[in-house]
Amino acid sequence: MDDHTVVRQGLRHVLADEFRRAEFGEARNAQEALNRVWKDKWDVVVLDITMPGRSGLEVLREIKHSKPKLPVLVLSMHPEDQFAVRVLKSGASGYMTKESASEELVGAVKKIVQGGRYVSPSLAEKMAMYLTVDLKKKPHENLSDREFQVMRLIASGKTVREIAEENSLSVKTVRTYRQRIFEKMSLKRNAELTRYAIEHHLIK
Repeated sequence: MDDHTVVRQGLRHVLADEFRRAEFGEARNAQEALNRVWKDKWDVVVLDITMPGRSGLEVLREIKHSKPKLPVLVLSMHPEDQFAVRVLKSGASGYMTKESASEELVGAVKKIVQGGRYVSPSLAEKMAMYLTVDLKKKPHENLSDREFQVMRLIASGKTVREIAEENSLSVKTVRTYRQRIFEKMSLKRNAELTRYAIEHHLIK
């Protein structure tokens, strides 16, 4: 049993203890998640942004396109300031890290089912700061969601072939993304990209 499965089952138990009369469904990958959303009627979707298959951001956009009123709470292992704004702009009703999920999950689900939006107090503070301070747009903020994802993988040391295999893309497509990333960010080498990502806390 991998860590992903352990976390998923643990969070399901947390919800089941609170919502004793609720029905639950699980999906092992992105396509299975979409199929269940399209086929059945749900009150809320708890979406892992790093699930196997397609990008979690792509899955989120498809859910919101087919069922715009269905609330989606996104779980991520990434720090809030890396993905939260992109996720919320893509239509999610809430965002939380897996580290805080066991303590905050029940309250977050209750809030978004009632039509609200959920972000942690620390994220709310960061977002308020972004709104009140006129910050110059950083180079990585000009990337598309897929380019941002590929950029982080390159910066983490993944090869083009590894990225292609992990994301069901062709090597040629990943190379095209890499070229666009370098052009948009005015960089020339992977080492420069890694240094940038570390300085801006985009990778650990």
